[in-house]
Amino acid sequence: MKILLADYIYTPEGYLTNHAVAFSNIIKDIDTLENLQAKYPEVEMLTSEPNTVLYPGFINTHVHLEFSANKTSLKYGSFMPWLDSVIEHREDLVAACDNEMMQEECETMLRSGITTFGAISSFGNELEVCEKTPQRVVFFNELIGSNAQYADMLYGDFMERVEASMSCEEASRITPAVAIHSPYAVHPIILQKAVNVAKKHSLPLSAHFLESQAERQWLEEGEGAFKSFFKTFFNTEVPVTNIQEFMYAFDTYPTHFTHAVQANQVELDYLAQQGHSIAHCPRSNRYLGCGRLPIENLKLPFTIATDGLSSNDSLSIFDELRAALMLHHQAPIGPLASKLIDAVTSDAADILGLNVGKIEKGKLADFTLITLKETPKREEEIALWTLLHTKEASAIYIDGEKYI
Repeated sequence: MKILLADYIYTPEGYLTNHAVAFSNIIKDIDTLENLQAKYPEVEMLTSEPNTVLYPGFINTHVHLEFSANKTSLKYGSFMPWLDSVIEHREDLVAACDNEMMQEECETMLRSGITTFGAISSFGNELEVCEKTPQRVVFFNELIGSNAQYADMLYGDFMERVEASMSCEEASRITPAVAIHSPYAVHPIILQKAVNVAKKHSLPLSAHFLESQAERQWLEEGEGAFKSFFKTFFNTEVPVTNIQEFMYAFDTYPTHFTHAVQANQVELDYLAQQGHSIAHCPRSNRYLGCGRLPIENLKLPFTIATDGLSSNDSLSIFDELRAALMLHHQAPIGPLASKLIDAVTSDAADILGLNVGKIEKGKLADFTLITLKETPKREEEIALWTLLHTKEASAIYIDGEKYI
């Protein structure tokens, strides 16, 4: 066991001063240093730099590692030209993204304080990397396929990947999970089967949902840019589902919907009533011209996530959090900064069902330490200074082990 002292410790009750944390792989105690040393007299003592804040480890709930090779191949600015460029360059980008590249991006996330991430996997290529990376990984095996003719084959491939992730050794820190690509890309028959798999095994469940206006028009009217896209690439001009049918498929199981930028208030309220949540990806939404998710009106929990390098320029959670501060300019900046910290710690952990995300007794000892440039003059601004001034974490602990 160890005792870690920091000037500020972020707990569910706020920022504590003159306190320390006693931990092994789990948090054993939080108290003053004097009390902890009296309780545990022979425990290793760890100190941090002045003006350091001890946070729970940060969580990036939605990232695509398999497109990490993209730098200038894909077209940004509008969703459909971007999607066309994905189809054009997909094979080359996936082939160029080897394990070494994906591992480097995992390390980038680690340096930015991410101790847990949700990996959205279309092919299972990342599984070996995710087994080796020190972070916890919620491995979302993605189901895709809207053509009923190939439904059995697609579902069979999906189940092979689910079973492979379920067989990973516990030491890898992998949690198997299920992801549904989107309403326009998954046939309702295999969608329901995949939801049932998540329910049967109590797996986290995710789904892309209403990312673009083109998607909304296609699902509502069977018209717009998606019509020519599906005719060109899939020889069909009819959507396989609609917005309501897709939402209702998840009624009995909490799901982490990604984007939902084009969802209207009625739909967002319905998701809230059903106990769902949203992964909000500010930079991805901006770069693809999808719009702004009005987080100020949400009645359901949300996380902040980077998405993948297919629609972003980095996997740094601090880059993403600063983008969220700028995108949501209508919100008072101090309270927003505090809410964003919760979105990548306690809220994300609750959504994914993980025993992390809070500095409290019994939680796993995943910590992100951030050293501020000077002593904050007001406690209520610590979250804001954390987001504005931090490029990398000063130390990282996972399961009580130090990695940075």
